[in-house]
Amino acid sequence: MDKTKRMYRLFLRMIPALMLFVISVAGCRSAKKITTAIAKKDTVIAKPVDTATAEDLKADSFRYIRQLYSHIKASRIRCTSFSAKMKVHYEGGDGKDYEFNAFIRLQKDQMIWVSINAVLGIEAFRALITPDSVKVLNKLDKVYQLRSVGYLQEITHLPFDFQTLQDLILGNPIYLDSNILFYHKDEKGISLMSEGMQFRNYITLNKDDLTIRHSKLDDVDRLRARSCDLTYGDYEKVDSLHFSTFRKIAVAEKARLDIELTFRQYSFNEDLNFPFNIPKNYKPK
Repeated sequence: MDKTKRMYRLFLRMIPALMLFVISVAGCRSAKKITTAIAKKDTVIAKPVDTATAEDLKADSFRYIRQLYSHIKASRIRCTSFSAKMKVHYEGGDGKDYEFNAFIRLQKDQMIWVSINAVLGIEAFRALITPDSVKVLNKLDKVYQLRSVGYLQEITHLPFDFQTLQDLILGNPIYLDSNILFYHKDEKGISLMSEGMQFRNYITLNKDDLTIRHSKLDDVDRLRARSCDLTYGDYEKVDSLHFSTFRKIAVAEKARLDIELTFRQYSFNEDLNFPFNIPKNYKPK
């Protein structure tokens, strides 16, 4: 496979990979009641309770978990639009390193625009993603592809939807279910584990401002053994928002994928355009 074809396939994989880790929430089960729990030191673990003291501790723990979960939901970044320039360091299953600049524009609930530059700042690929479609321009080979969102699932072997993709771009938590199995507090921060239909999420929050420091996703289906480590850092405060400008991702299933994203420029709630015209001399692929 020549260099252009390798770059093209890499770009197709990078569309969801740039957004950290993209997984489907379609068909996700409704929130379950928090498991009956008893406090032990600063950790809450699932256990039957049958004494008045344990019931009091359980009520306090439930109250704390509800408050913490509500705070995380209230701290989600909400905006009408978002744009960013970032440096991407990518290491795929072939063991080779790739480094390039990527540009992202997002219109809430409508579209995501991605552009990747090759050597000397020349634009190599451009994509436009909507809730039901993916359009890709390969400017190196002058070809284009028009596909459903399911096409990226075939390329990456990872199911996903537009809403999760959007949250990942903004740095919002993903797969944090209200079904909290336990929590733990120490001098570094607060950790809690939730379990949804497809993933367990072990998430760690910074102690001072409760921003996300780390999120570990493990597939509930042990036969698939999908996992993802998401590390968030270098937070900057914009108005009342806390935005992570550095993210490190390690995804593993059949092959390993390591990505580092460094946001160099970003802005919220500005008027954006999403140019995507297919030149007449481009051929379908």
